[in-house]
Amino acid sequence: MKPANFVLLHVADLAASAAFYHRLFDHRPVEHSSTFAMFVMPGGFRLGLWKADCVAPKTSGDSGASEIVFTCDEDAEVEAVHADWRGKGVTILQSPEMMDFGHTFTAEDPDGHRLRVYHVAANPA
Repeated sequence: MKPANFVLLHVADLAASAAFYHRLFDHRPVEHSSTFAMFVMPGGFRLGLWKADCVAPKTSGDSGASEIVFTCDEDAEVEAVHADWRGKGVTILQSPEMMDFGHTFTAEDPDGHRLRVYHVAANPA
């Protein structure tokens, strides 16, 4: 088995979610239909968006119960990403702060999926 490199989110409104991630990542999905969209990030990581009412087999839970983590090379980059996302109108749930694992902030997408950005602490607790 190969290492995981693809996250698939179930979304309520595919058009709204695809527009959100297009704005967030500054590039268009490489694949887009009425039920699915896929973004490919530098390095090959893929983010898929699947219209929740089309998922097979059907899921029993609500959408928005996940967290995607983006790693930064330094604390200043965390702050820069935070400023960029705020400027794009992204909902910020947690302003940048130092936590036991590093410098971080948390945002959310239209379905409530959490987007965490962090730079690991030099000596995590």
